[in-house]
Amino acid sequence: MSQENVPKHIAIIMDGNRRWAQQRNLPRSEGHKAGADSVMRTVSCCQKYGIRYLTLYAFSTENWKRSPSEVATLMGLLGDFITSHEDELLKYGIRLHIIGDLERLPVMVRGKLRKVLERTAVCDKAHLTVALSYGSRQEITLAAKSLARDVMEGRLKLEDIDEDAMSARLQTAGTPDPDLIIRTAGEQRLSNFLLWQASYAEFIFLPVMWPDFGETQFKEALDEYSRRQRRYGGA
Repeated sequence: MSQENVPKHIAIIMDGNRRWAQQRNLPRSEGHKAGADSVMRTVSCCQKYGIRYLTLYAFSTENWKRSPSEVATLMGLLGDFITSHEDELLKYGIRLHIIGDLERLPVMVRGKLRKVLERTAVCDKAHLTVALSYGSRQEITLAAKSLARDVMEGRLKLEDIDEDAMSARLQTAGTPDPDLIIRTAGEQRLSNFLLWQASYAEFIFLPVMWPDFGETQFKEALDEYSRRQRRYGGA
């Protein structure tokens, strides 16, 4: 695979943790723990195959509807994951970014996230964005409100609002749009993930549950991507 056929930015909807656990008669928490292991395998794959940007859909705004016990488990795993892999991110020069409504996260988790965000801010070899308490419709709505507010207060002219202006107000500003979006566990929908940014992304839906996602599946997705011709609406 030539470097020109390798996506610059891969985004992944990590689906299937709960079904993976159910198939094995295990508590849901075990599925989430196994899913956390897949995250670092995927980060390593990005390092190996030269993917500079990786975005992971970890917790949606809709996920708050789950049982309090499951949400607590997920939040605990998140805090542990960030703490245990902080030095690894620094070692490989990976900068952490977070998108979503962080104010809804537990105080302890927010504190751990901010610490890693600050420590990795100097890194620029690769970028890991984690979507937490994230919903794309909410993101787009807030960006539109920000633009409208600037117009009302005279900081921006209405005719200056274009696609670039909107993109600059999104939480992903500064990160290139994803070239490839992968969803595991067989579902074929975006589930309110990067709706604006995914306009010209390639999609690959895999039957494998997220805890079983590894280099084999990662390479299969890259091979499939390399066979596609991206025309961006042209001939």
